[in-house]
Amino acid sequence: MATELGTRVVGTPPGLSLGRGMRAFLLLLWFAARGDALYFHIGETEKKCFIEEIPDETMVIGNYRTQLYDKQREEYQPATPGLGMFVEVKDPEDKVILARQYGSEGRFTFTSHTPGEHQICLHSNSTKFSLFAGGMLRVHLDIQVGEHANDYAEIAAKDKLSELQLRVRQLVEQVEQIQKEQNYQRWREERFRQTSESTNQRVLWWSILQTLILVAIGVWQMRHLKSFFEAKKLV
Repeated sequence: MATELGTRVVGTPPGLSLGRGMRAFLLLLWFAARGDALYFHIGETEKKCFIEEIPDETMVIGNYRTQLYDKQREEYQPATPGLGMFVEVKDPEDKVILARQYGSEGRFTFTSHTPGEHQICLHSNSTKFSLFAGGMLRVHLDIQVGEHANDYAEIAAKDKLSELQLRVRQLVEQVEQIQKEQNYQRWREERFRQTSESTNQRVLWWSILQTLILVAIGVWQMRHLKSFFEAKKLV
């Protein structure tokens, strides 16, 4: 699968070191404002699914557009409007929270209610494009999670916010998203701890069971040998 990913690395100038608290804050801020942009190819009956770890009560926006291969120009061109894409989203409990038919280009939105891994699947509802595209369709997908999914230009115009008010609102929503990420990491840590404790307990009981089995086999062997020697009148 080919991908188009944009990553910018911000370094620390020489002689300047960040404290542990500031590094943790910047890391959480990066998680809160993360977004994924990629493209992939699918066949006429193929389904592509992506796993996204999302905290609870977090808005997710996905934008996609499709392209078909033009053999004459030897490049991908925007797909015809008649081509449709079906989007399905499942929560960590495998419940469908979004299942909808869209066009060749569209935008889907959903809000998570359960923290964990959400499955986002896309597939085409048409087989006609295979006649002139070699059976392959290119899909560009951009997924935005949390406050990064908000259109602040639209919010500023709608609520008539000044630049300072808009910046304050952005910071407040970033802090809220960081809190959600922290809660999600605590939830994951708690689940991992419960799994570890359960595994350790099972290992302990299995060790005890093995010991009891070995002791029982040893007692049985001793009684059997004693009976054998007594039958042979060796003791």
